[in-house]
This record gives sequence, structure tokens and C-alpha cells, in this order.
Amino acid sequence: MRYLPLTADDRTAMLATIGAASVDDLFTDVPPEARLPGPVEGLPAHASELAVERHMSRLAAQNLTAGNAPFFLGAGAYRHHIPASVDHLIQRGEFLTAYTPYQPEIAQGTLQVLFEFQTQVARLFGTDIANASMYDGSTACWEAILMAGRITRRGKAVLSGGLHPHYAQVVRTMAKFTRDEIDARQPRLEPAPDDAELIEAIDAQTSCVVVQYPDILGRIPDLAGIAEAARAKGALLIAVVTEPVALGLIEAPGNLGADIVVGEGQSLGVGLQFGGPYLGLFGCREKFVRQMPGRLCGETVDAEGKRGFVLTLSTREQHIRREKATSNICTNSGLCALAFSIHMTLLGGEGLAKLARINHARTQALVARLTQVPGVSLLNQTYFNEVTLLLPSDARDAVRVLAERGVLGGVSLGRLYPGAAELANGLLVTATETVTDEDIETFATELAGVLA
Repeated sequence: MRYLPLTADDRTAMLATIGAASVDDLFTDVPPEARLPGPVEGLPAHASELAVERHMSRLAAQNLTAGNAPFFLGAGAYRHHIPASVDHLIQRGEFLTAYTPYQPEIAQGTLQVLFEFQTQVARLFGTDIANASMYDGSTACWEAILMAGRITRRGKAVLSGGLHPHYAQVVRTMAKFTRDEIDARQPRLEPAPDDAELIEAIDAQTSCVVVQYPDILGRIPDLAGIAEAARAKGALLIAVVTEPVALGLIEAPGNLGADIVVGEGQSLGVGLQFGGPYLGLFGCREKFVRQMPGRLCGETVDAEGKRGFVLTLSTREQHIRREKATSNICTNSGLCALAFSIHMTLLGGEGLAKLARINHARTQALVARLTQVPGVSLLNQTYFNEVTLLLPSDARDAVRVLAERGVLGGVSLGRLYPGAAELANGLLVTATETVTDEDIETFATELAGVLA
């Protein structure tokens, strides 16, 4: 779609219609420090379409992309190999142009895909049911907190320090409008998660406890123990999974007592895609189904006894009265859900388990090599494909120099937690099946040079 700019008269008329004095009035909810004071530097004010395309291509060429460098980034977005058949199938016309299936008689294929997607997510998460997907992992996390509040009739959520800081920030932002109390903390550079501290924070006002699994530092919390403690206080356990491949090797959260399980489906079929669009996953216990946001596709038979699919639950505002909806931001990422489902189908249960074992083995090899670098130590002994290393100095500096040397060497905790000096030396590194022995050796060699 080409960008067609508005004229000054067009803007004036539109602002007058909505009662705004200027365009700036539309952005009053955005903090001033997050706004640009003027046009983006480096872009011409006006140019031909051909000139703009060439200019943007030159800018894009300055990027160090995931496929062109040893890549060890993670922190909620993971690089996995996606079979070519995934992209081939999702680009078929009947999938690529399909929209929300309001009319089941003309959308049986789309409904069947969503039904199978739900089945895969429920089995992956160990939950009774799963919905037809959400916008992304962070907003699914917030929707789970809202759902827990409706179930328990309480308004306080306790967030583990191991929850991804971006997820926690989405929760804080949305809670401004619902007046929910958010008891959030940040992680400490300790080998074990904050399970005991988290349990201590649960009280009679707590609707839910939110725990990432594995957590932001790569540690694996004791979900069963937290679930039992939450249940004793009448609260729910919400488990957040940002790396679904991990569930090919570690126990599903629902099997450990989680009441609601949400997550990000990007790892399977979707790809990094410069940060989006991504895919929110959402599962829960069957007894909570009426409070679940989004849509639920069901299997039935028609008047002739033939198998068919229908929307059996549809509680989002596009289908019913806005004030009756359980959610107003539960956009169904349908094409991403299809990509996830195709990739899962190609893998199968045994394939997912094998992929998970390869990921863990790759990370073990990475840890073994990097901890040979003088000054580098390992924080946590328990991990899947993501782990925290401790450097002798601020990890942000090391990450920048590594990038200049052609290595995307992890995510610094100082970047994720810019105000926490005690976390500055932490470096979060990830190894998936895409990482080779040569990549690991290059990373170790360059890191040794940076720290020397």
C-alpha cells in the first residue's frame, strides 16, 4: 500500500471534526520523553518515490540482520528455523485473504484451522482449553490478569521479578485504566527465582500471581509450589511462556497447577519479523471458559450428520456489545496462528521434543565455551535455551562492541532494566538450533577480545 499524504486543508478539517486543536493533541497520552521533537533525522522532507526507495534501502543496508551474523539474542523473541513449506502454505489465497469467520457456512476451512490450533495450544500448555489466539504475548498476559480479577472478584496482581519487563510494563500501562493494583518486582542476579518471596506476597486481596516459565533470566521456577500457595489464598496462578519450544522438554504449566497459561507463539512458524506481527497464546481450565477472552471454535455435526466447525464462544467486542465483552484488545492473529499450527504439525510431538533437546544441547555447548573466557561466569545452572552470564563490566558496552565486530552477542540486562545498576553486568544469551559450533567459537573469541 502506497502512502498518500493529506493536504493541510484535509488535516484542518479532520481536527475540527474531532475537536482537537492540533495533531499533538492526539498524542497527549504518550510521555514527552518518548516523542520526537521533529521529523525523523536522515529522511528528506520531500522526494520522488524512487529516491525514497533508494534512500531507505541504503539505511536498511546498515542493519546487522539475524541471518547474516552469529546470533545469540532472545529475551522473548527467538530465532528458529522455519520450514519453507510454512510460508508457502500461508500464502495460499484462501488463507492469506481470509478474515474473521463470522459466517461458518463459508468459512469451514478457517474454522477448522483455528480448531486444530486450539487443540495444539491446549496440549502444549497442559490446559483443558485454548482460544483461537490473541494479539501477542504481552497483551495476553494482561488479559489473563483481567480474567483472574473477574473470577476471584479481587483487584491485585503479584508479578514475579522473572516476568519479562516489557510484559510487566504493558500490565502497568493497562492497569492505569482499570485501577488494578500491580505488585511488581524486578529480578536479582541470583541462581534461583524469587519463588519464596513471591509466595510471601500473596494475600487475601490477590487475584493472581504471574510467573514466567522459564523466566527472563532463563531460570525455571517451581510452578507447582507457587500454584499450591496461590490456591491456599484463593488466588490463581498465571504462567507466561515466551519460548514455547521449551515445552518440548520441560513439563507443561497446566500440568503443574497453573490456572491460566499465556504466551508468545513467535518461535514456531512466525519468525522474528522485526518485532511483529506476533501471536498471543491463551489457555485455561475449562471451568473458567466463560471468562476467557477472545473466541473459541468448536466441532459439531450438521443436519446431515457431517462434521463441521462453528464459533462456540465469542466474547470480544467485535461480536457483542462492547460493555459485555471480556476483552477489547483480543485481536486474533489468524495468519500467524496458521503459521504456528503448520509448523507444529510438521514437527509433531516427537519432532518438538527433538527440537527442544537440540536447543538445550546448543546452549550447553555455548555455556561451556563462554565460561572459559576470563571474567565470564554463569549465573544459573538450570535453564533451557537461554541463560544469564555475568561479565566483569557493564554488558551494554560489550554488546555494542560485539555488534561492531559482526556478532549479535545477547541482550544486556542494563538495556532491559536501565535504572538497575546492580543488573548492569548481566548478559542474557540464547542458543537455538540455528547456532553452529563456528558461531559459538566466533562469539567466544570476540568476547575475549572485548573483555581483555
